[in-house]
Amino acid sequence: MIEFWREALVFLGGLWAGTINTVVGSGTLVTFPILVALGIAPVNAVVSNAMGLVAGGFSGAWGYRREAASVKGTLLKLVPVSLVGGLIGSLLLLNLPESVFGVVAPILLVCALVLVIFQPRLAAWAKTRQAAQGGTDPDAADKAKIPLILYILVFVIGVYGGYFTAAQGVLLMAVFGVFLQASLQQSNAIKVILSLIVNLVAAVMYLVIAPERIHWIIVLLIAVGSLIGGFIGAKVGRKLSPGWLRTVIVILGLVALANMVYKLVAGA
Repeated sequence: MIEFWREALVFLGGLWAGTINTVVGSGTLVTFPILVALGIAPVNAVVSNAMGLVAGGFSGAWGYRREAASVKGTLLKLVPVSLVGGLIGSLLLLNLPESVFGVVAPILLVCALVLVIFQPRLAAWAKTRQAAQGGTDPDAADKAKIPLILYILVFVIGVYGGYFTAAQGVLLMAVFGVFLQASLQQSNAIKVILSLIVNLVAAVMYLVIAPERIHWIIVLLIAVGSLIGGFIGAKVGRKLSPGWLRTVIVILGLVALANMVYKLVAGA
């Protein structure tokens, strides 16, 4: 049983993660370090975290329903790709030895932190490219043909998301900036929904294959917090400057990285 102050910390982490996932992505870099710091095994932390963040994905998707409706055709093409990728990633997480995750997770965490640090530049670059491609046309995304490379990248990001989840939204926004002719808000809506699909299919696989890895109190706390945060993020996502949030995300991520590396070295 988690002590009360720990429960409050997990809830606040879920609230923050739900908000930041809707705004820029990478909310897992808030909740995952908290769970690892509280002594939860890394694989169990990923499982419980992904299940909890599903609620925030639903509220975020609802908040961006208008933008999503304008790219319905694009979503219908990309959702199956994300679904298959998330399925494969979750199966890799559950079937590979936990020692593999112990080695791979710090590497993925470093990559996620680098993406978060450079996210403003990626966003600015994506905005410039989308404007040059005519991304201000609200119907441009559904009119344009989706290149094969985008399907491949969305699939790979889905596999990554099903395995680790952190910063998949940042990755999606980066590739959309290059290969998808849509506005930033349309891209953000697609990002929120695809991330939700990956987390949802992964949550189902965790529930079916490895229910013993699920910490239900943690799932509930993150779910409630991220559900509220998703609404907040969708409401303020068009106005919020997330620079200070990103700074704290990086700090938390570095703490989790140090913790995992220490355990890896100590167990060697």
